[in-house]
Amino acid sequence: MAPEDQPRLLALARRALVARVEGRPAPPLETGGALDVRCGAFVTIHCRGDLRGCLGRIEPDAPLALTVADLAASVSDSDPRFEPVASIELPEIEIEISVLAPPTEIQSIEEIEVGRHGLVIEQGLRSGLLLPQVAVEHGWDRETFVVHACRKAALTPDAWRRGARIFVFEAYVFGERLPTG
Repeated sequence: MAPEDQPRLLALARRALVARVEGRPAPPLETGGALDVRCGAFVTIHCRGDLRGCLGRIEPDAPLALTVADLAASVSDSDPRFEPVASIELPEIEIEISVLAPPTEIQSIEEIEVGRHGLVIEQGLRSGLLLPQVAVEHGWDRETFVVHACRKAALTPDAWRRGARIFVFEAYVFGERLPTG
């Protein structure tokens, strides 16, 4: 992704988030370059440094601009872990976007590079995903990372040893940083 596409995507995400919170129609989409590429993405929001929501799609089912706009709007009120974002919070919301490369199945957790790879764990109808930055933020080693991905999938912590499939993916991560003062 070209550096000039980052501010375009972040601005689009912010417009979509603000429009949803304020009850206005979705903003027009930007197009061109990387914004037209079909790929998975996640939008994460923080308020005063605390996680406030995170939603994403691993499947490349729409152009990136549409995916990011939809996710940014949805993360404001559809992450079941959080109450909807209130308009008073908007000035303190920071947006982070993770653009995902396609996942690749691995045979051993030794193939996982903490800080580079995100994880998808699948067993039966259950699956869990953790973005690459999660392991770094928590200081996890690869086994701890896998255990937490299993838990996210509502599997036993050792499911990865007993037939669960493990996929890794890379993500291009960028975000807003509010001025401090």
